[in-house]
Amino acid sequence: MNQDRCPGVLRPHQAADGAMVRVRVPGGQTSGTALAALGRAAERHGRGLLQLTSRAGLQVRGLPSDLPDAFEAAVAAAGFLPSASHERVRNVVASPLTGLHGGLADLRPLVRALDDALQADDALAGLSGRFLFGLDDGRGDVAALEPDLTYRALGPDHGLLVVGADRGRAVALEDAVPALLALARGFDAARAASGVWRVRELPGWVDGLVGFAPVPVPPAPEPPLGAVGAHAVVGVPLGFLSPVQLAAVTAVAGTGAVVVTPWRSLVVGHGADRLAELTAVGLVADPTSPWTAVSACVGAPWCASGRVDTQALVRSVAAEDRRWPRTHVSGCERRCGAPAGPHRDLVAPTRDELLAAAEPRLVVHV
Repeated sequence: MNQDRCPGVLRPHQAADGAMVRVRVPGGQTSGTALAALGRAAERHGRGLLQLTSRAGLQVRGLPSDLPDAFEAAVAAAGFLPSASHERVRNVVASPLTGLHGGLADLRPLVRALDDALQADDALAGLSGRFLFGLDDGRGDVAALEPDLTYRALGPDHGLLVVGADRGRAVALEDAVPALLALARGFDAARAASGVWRVRELPGWVDGLVGFAPVPVPPAPEPPLGAVGAHAVVGVPLGFLSPVQLAAVTAVAGTGAVVVTPWRSLVVGHGADRLAELTAVGLVADPTSPWTAVSACVGAPWCASGRVDTQALVRSVAAEDRRWPRTHVSGCERRCGAPAGPHRDLVAPTRDELLAAAEPRLVVHV
C-alpha cells in the first residue's frame, strides 16, 4: 500500500531548504490577526515566507529539521492547529467570496460546521491527507477543482451533494455536513485495501452509490482580481507572500477577514478602497498580468528533486510583454503545485522554451 506522505504541522516534510510544514486553512478563511501571527513564526523560525497552496492552504519553509516546540505552539496559538489527530484531514476548499459578494448562499457557517464535525469524527482521523472536501456557493469556482466530495449550492438552503466531478443528488443545506462525512467514511472503508487516496481512483465505489446520478458540471468562472464590491482580491506572484506583502495585507485587513484562495490569491475583506497599498508591494490586481497565468513549483535549490530554479526562471520572463496562456513550470516530473484546470505543462524548461510558450503582444504603430 502506498503511504500517504502529505505533510502537516506535526509531520513536516524534509526539503532541500529545511523542514516544510503545511498549514490547513479550511475554506481559506482566516483573519489579518492570525496571518500576522503565522508570519511572525515563519520569520522567527524559517525563511519568513508564507507559501499559498492550490488548496487554499499555507506552507512555511526553511524550518529546522527538528521542529521547535515554540513554532508548533505559535501555530496553535494563531488558531491553525485545533486538532493534533485530525490536522492533515482538514482539507476543505470553499468559494472564497462566499458571504462577502455574490453566490447563491453564504457557506461560511458550513465551513465551520464541517471542520468541527470532521475533527469530532474519530473514524476519519486516518482519512488521506490528499482527500478534498469542496463547498461551492453556486458560482462554480470550487466545482471546477473537482474535489472528492462537494456541496454545490442551488439556493440559500438547498443544493447538490456531488461525488467526484459529476455524480450527485439533492440535499438540504442542514443535512450537508452529516451527508458529506458519511460518504467520506464509506470511501475510507472502501479504499483501505487498495491504498488509493482520491475518489476518482476508485470508480467502482462511485458507481455503486445508491441515489446518485449524473449532474451538469457548471462552467468555471475566471478567478476575480481587483476590487470586488467592498473587498480587494490580490494575486500573490508564484504564491510566495513576503513579510513586506504580509504587512500590507494585515495593515489593510486589521482584525478582519482574509481569505486564502486556491488560485494563490487573497481576499482582503473591506480592502477595495486601499487596493493601491496592496499593489504597491507587488501584489497583483491586474487580470492581464502574466502573474495570473504563470505558476511554478518551488524548484531548485529549495527542492532536491528540482532540476532548474523555477522561481528565478519565471521571474526572469514575467516582465516580457507577451500573452501568456495558463502555464505551469515544474522542476521535475512530479509537477507539484500544478493548477487543476487546462494549462500548458513545462518540466525543467530553458528560458527560451518558456518564452516560446507565449506570444509577443501585437504592437500597432500609428
